[in-house]
Amino acid sequence: MLDPRVVPLGEAGLLQSRPDWSGAELAERLAVTDRTVRNDITRLRELGYPVGAVRGPGGRYRLGPGARLPPLLLDDAEAIAVAVGLRRTTATAGFEEPARSALTKLEQVMPDRMRRRLTSIRDASASGPENTDSNVEDPAVDPATLAAVADAIRDHQGLRVHFRDERLELEPYRLVAWQRRWFLVAREPRTGEWAPYRVDWLQLRTPGGRRFAPVPFPEDVTDFTVREVARAGWAVHARVTVDAAADEVLARINPAVGTVEALADGRSVLVTGGDSVEVVAVWIGMLGLDFHVDEPAELVEHLRVLAARYARAVPGTSTPA
Repeated sequence: MLDPRVVPLGEAGLLQSRPDWSGAELAERLAVTDRTVRNDITRLRELGYPVGAVRGPGGRYRLGPGARLPPLLLDDAEAIAVAVGLRRTTATAGFEEPARSALTKLEQVMPDRMRRRLTSIRDASASGPENTDSNVEDPAVDPATLAAVADAIRDHQGLRVHFRDERLELEPYRLVAWQRRWFLVAREPRTGEWAPYRVDWLQLRTPGGRRFAPVPFPEDVTDFTVREVARAGWAVHARVTVDAAADEVLARINPAVGTVEALADGRSVLVTGGDSVEVVAVWIGMLGLDFHVDEPAELVEHLRVLAARYARAVPGTSTPA
């Protein structure tokens, strides 16, 4: 990171205030060492800002023609984090326009390389409904992986990945943020099938895949992601039969929990999932309706343990077998 004394207002402002500065002048004005100045100039160049060296006693530095340095400089990971946060905020009621405006302003002051990356993340991503009641720890997503996937979507560049125990070649289409996780909606050209892939489960392989001609996506990408992830995209997924009509179940759940299918007998099936059986048990327990679970076996066992625990918590209640 750049020296905090230099980044916000110091070196950036000085480089813009006159044509060139010597290293000694910058060091004196900012009360830092010559070495700090050299390191910061190197870092500015790494971030993509055109700072040229002018030959002369002690070395001189000059900002490239037409270049402007923002008062706050971000490295790649920081810029990606800000862009992702603003992109997610555009889906929050009341903050849509301010978030879009802030993201546009951020892009305008970034160097070309970083601006292209921010634009690719903005254009390549969408958001699904959020379940704000969940207290599950968010999975870590590597910013570099997220950015590389967004770049591949922008450039129509195929990806070669390790996904869980498989090696796949994918044609990336869109990033979707849902349930505080990132999913890549992509097409497998070998089979022609579309699927959402958890980005925190992806390992990119090098070299990447071949460039491809995009294939139109057949439906709404967010609806597709929510449905497919609920069906098979979690570490644990389940089909829960509920003793109530589909409309009643839908009225009681956050859309982020899963999807609901109507049954001919008036009941319904909730297709849901989570990263653990504990999370799934909490969600279906909050329905406030009678339900039945036959699989997966680990969820059935966990519900049996919970039933016994709750029975012991109420005086005079017999413990289920």
